[in-house]
Amino acid sequence: MKNQPSSNQVMKVLWDALTLNTNFYEDAHENPQAVKIAQLVVFLAAIAHALGSILIPLLAQVSLPLLLLIFVINGLMVVVGYYFWTYTIWKMGKWWRLPLPTYRELLSPIGFAHAPQIFNFLTVVPLLGRPIEIVLATWSLLATIVAVNQGLNIKLRWAILICVIGWLLVEIAVGVVQIMVQWLII
Repeated sequence: MKNQPSSNQVMKVLWDALTLNTNFYEDAHENPQAVKIAQLVVFLAAIAHALGSILIPLLAQVSLPLLLLIFVINGLMVVVGYYFWTYTIWKMGKWWRLPLPTYRELLSPIGFAHAPQIFNFLTVVPLLGRPIEIVLATWSLLATIVAVNQGLNIKLRWAILICVIGWLLVEIAVGVVQIMVQWLII
């Protein structure tokens, strides 16, 4: 399959995104495979989050249909959060008349910024799950700030402001969904 990104390309993108490589984010939009790789990163992040979220339901011995529902809900949370966060960044940028590209062009750098979330399966570690989740979310926030600042040539203060506002909205939504999922288990 000629149009599919190679595993070497994916690994390089993951490394550059995880290390907050400013040159990578500045040039990311020039990669012809950028959209596919960004979608793959978000998909891997969604699977990792879903895997990390099913340990407690497994221990609670919930039924298989409920376990699958919890898995799907947690995976979808990451995907929906990605599109929502990108939308809030784009919308606030337009509202404040910042020189942002189109919503579609924002999807790649924000998708790459989700690379830290591929470690979300580590949230199954007893007593460290929530702190790991917070560290990964903060790491993704920093990656998104770098992506918006470098890749979109926006001043750092604006990048921080629009990314943090969107991040807070996504984190609140994720928290609400997690509480609802816990109600399903009880």
